[in-house]
Amino acid sequence: MTTSAFILFVFFELMRMAGILTNSYVGLISYMALPALFILGLILVPIGWWQFRKATGRSTAELLTQRFPDDMTKAKRLGSSLVAMIAVLTIVNVLFLGLGGARMLHFMDSSEFCGTACHKVMNPEWVAYQNSPHAHVACVECHIGEGTEALIDAKLNGLWQVVSATFNLYERPIPTPVHQLRPARETCEHCHWPQKFYGDRIVTHKSFAMDESSTPQFTTLSMKVGGGTGEQAGTIHWHVFEANEVRYQAADEKRMHMDWVEVRRGDSFHRYTNRKLDKAAIQHALPEGEHEPRTMDCVDCHNRATHIYEDPERAVDAALASGAIDRTLPYAKKVALEALTGTYTDKDAAMTGIDNAVRGFYLRDLDDAALAGGYETDAMIETLQDIYARNIFPIMNVQWNTYPSHLGHSNETNGCFRCHNANMTDDDGQAIPYDCTLC
Repeated sequence: MTTSAFILFVFFELMRMAGILTNSYVGLISYMALPALFILGLILVPIGWWQFRKATGRSTAELLTQRFPDDMTKAKRLGSSLVAMIAVLTIVNVLFLGLGGARMLHFMDSSEFCGTACHKVMNPEWVAYQNSPHAHVACVECHIGEGTEALIDAKLNGLWQVVSATFNLYERPIPTPVHQLRPARETCEHCHWPQKFYGDRIVTHKSFAMDESSTPQFTTLSMKVGGGTGEQAGTIHWHVFEANEVRYQAADEKRMHMDWVEVRRGDSFHRYTNRKLDKAAIQHALPEGEHEPRTMDCVDCHNRATHIYEDPERAVDAALASGAIDRTLPYAKKVALEALTGTYTDKDAAMTGIDNAVRGFYLRDLDDAALAGGYETDAMIETLQDIYARNIFPIMNVQWNTYPSHLGHSNETNGCFRCHNANMTDDDGQAIPYDCTLC
């Protein structure tokens, strides 16, 4: 068993180096199954020898003399040849296990392993990751972090994930927020340094009306990004400056509503409390471990920094802006959005339904003269099917807005307005500022 596992390991490694075998499931066999069989074989050697000695009733010395030539068992200055051979094989075993262990850790830290080893469970996250701005950042950079302690914590947590995937115990969809994430200062700030965010940034959002011409509309904003230095209140990244520690108690597991928010001022905290919430309902709604206040960091706003699931209307607007959907098609946005947000039982039904919805509208509602004008619907259908495929995963119960973003406030989560609203007031009745010019 040990010899076979060793030979297969070498064979699979050569195939991997040649680029013939690249599938993550081959990695599971090479770096997990084969080393396990190798160790099992080594364990069986002394067990088998003990059983053989017990069955024959002979001593170890007698059996060695019987099984090996005299020149191998004869004592020499540096020990017998048999002892030397066992020592060499032991060194080879240790080196193999060390190499196998290192390769296993390297393989388990790869993004392909994270995204494809448990394909059914992780497919939504894997697809979203590949389409994200962080697609070239390894999963472990954010989900594990640096240091031995972080590695051990991640592997222990991974044991339960293996059990839940094996016995179909995992939740659908995967619940968020993820509580095992490393602190943002250990991950995000390796690349995104708050002290280097400067001044204002001009941002222009292009959207389209639901009229026949899908009229373009432009919203230009001067975003007060700020430097995260705490020098100027009212800038966005003021929240993550250490001297301006912001803490909050969420009113629900998804952190959609806030019970209270407090800001450190000098040696004390100034608290703002949500006057509209039922305190008893909050205690009942929060799961165990969520009753502790949380210190605000990057992911409280950038909660979908990598695994980004699009809002359907914004996805259609982006497709119209890029030209992927022809804006000259009558009611292009209206038709696209209705087709995209239809009710479908599975992905195959969605692909067919989107095709039928688009073609049906233009065949039914446009006259022969319009059809003769050369309107092309194939590109529109293909674009909508692609948007649907990268955002909706019925098998994991991932639908539109299952994973909303907290950035801004033009979506269903309220984003900034979770804290910045008229109901969040201090003891003097003063509300947290929520004017449009604040940010």
